[in-house]
Amino acid sequence: MGSFTIDPAYVEKLIIEMAEHGSDGGTGVSRTVYSPEWVGATRQYAQWCEEAGLETRHDAVGSVWGRLNGSEGGKAFVTGSHIDSQTPGGRYDGILGALAGIVALKALKETYGQPRRTIECVALCEEENSRFPTAQWWGSRAITGRTTSEDPELVRAFSGETIAEAMRDVGLDPARIPEAKRDDIEGFIELHIEQGPILEQAGLPVAIVTGVTGIRHYMITLNGQQNHAGAFPMDMRRDPMAGFAEIALGVIDTAHRWGRPAVTTVGRVKSIPNGIAVVPGTVEFSIDARHPDPAKVEGLYAAHEGLMREVAARRGLELSWEVLNDQPPCMSDPGILAHMKAAAEKHGVPTMTMASGAGHDTQQMARIAKVAMIFVRSKDGRSHTPDEFSSIPDIVEGIKVLTETLYRLAY
Repeated sequence: MGSFTIDPAYVEKLIIEMAEHGSDGGTGVSRTVYSPEWVGATRQYAQWCEEAGLETRHDAVGSVWGRLNGSEGGKAFVTGSHIDSQTPGGRYDGILGALAGIVALKALKETYGQPRRTIECVALCEEENSRFPTAQWWGSRAITGRTTSEDPELVRAFSGETIAEAMRDVGLDPARIPEAKRDDIEGFIELHIEQGPILEQAGLPVAIVTGVTGIRHYMITLNGQQNHAGAFPMDMRRDPMAGFAEIALGVIDTAHRWGRPAVTTVGRVKSIPNGIAVVPGTVEFSIDARHPDPAKVEGLYAAHEGLMREVAARRGLELSWEVLNDQPPCMSDPGILAHMKAAAEKHGVPTMTMASGAGHDTQQMARIAKVAMIFVRSKDGRSHTPDEFSSIPDIVEGIKVLTETLYRLAY
């Protein structure tokens, strides 16, 4: 029995036709969870799963599954990613991994028939929180049992409606969300565009991902004393803007000095009262700090927090913060990584290893399964924009690694 083949024309067809659901007429796509565009996309995904000979179903939150039953039963190996997009996003972020799952399972079924172990592909209903700001990973959180009975009525869209209302509008019952929980998944593999420039810089099409970064979002408040900008002497000021400037430069410089893969971003700042001739009384700002190493990430957080305390104390400022998001690093399973490396070697796919600097559904799935990821090169490192692009040859190379890895796990 020969090896499988991945048809580039079929891959391109799926990408182009799926992009019609939410298309802006160009390369942009806006497809938020439970929108009409999302409904059309999930129906299309289910149709393609059926055409590939897979058992197809929608779970309680609307994620779409295609299943190839194994002869030996046991826990399943799953591959996929999310079907929703930014507003606007592009044709590749998230959805490429969901489509790659169909392509891989179709190729395996046609070439090798029934596997020993069950394999599934999935289009997860939501990851981007582009309609509901607190709904991120809604699909994978449901699978891992991390939604509460209160969530459907508490999670609200930017436009005001609850996610419960949006679910009912598309025929889903929020009370049945617990039915989406799975305890029968052994491994989860997510193929995704890189969303950064490292593969392009290295001249390589594919990366094997060693782990997903830890992420902590701080919202910080510095309180000082509001005064006149001209009449109040510098040496008598309690100026939170000066404290902010020192902290912002300091935390960014810390990550820069640590070097890759540490990153820190100050993305949002609000000065109160925000006047030209006023020493502000309060400055609020955000810090996004990330590192994929479980030991080093805590050191990065500690360095940032220590700097904030020192600056605030020295400048006579009141300091407080709230942690809005705290995702621990997620390490890839060594066994799956070994299969991926062997798969790439067998098919002659040049690869490198790297950590993911962005968060993914994989981090949620790691709570119940062994996980790993495959990255495909992004042109100019672009993502979350209509300009994102990955070439069909690079995508095919990534799908080869995915398909061979699933073969080694399931056959």
